[in-house]
Amino acid sequence: MEIQELQDEELIAQAQEWRLRALRGEREARGMAHELEREVRRRFGNPKTEAHHSLKEVRTLEELPRGR
Repeated sequence: MEIQELQDEELIAQAQEWRLRALRGEREARGMAHELEREVRRRFGNPKTEAHHSLKEVRTLEELPRGR
């Protein structure tokens, strides 16, 4: 299976299926689940981390308040 060639819907379905197989104890399923999930994150981002790591307001040094 070429992961990069999967359509979005098929990629998500495969990632879910392989993760379930891994959770049920199929030893070989863990690696495939990881690879599929990595491709999902590459295509769609990771909403869990994006919310926590979003940049706050960015200012240049000239805009920062100066100490006395």
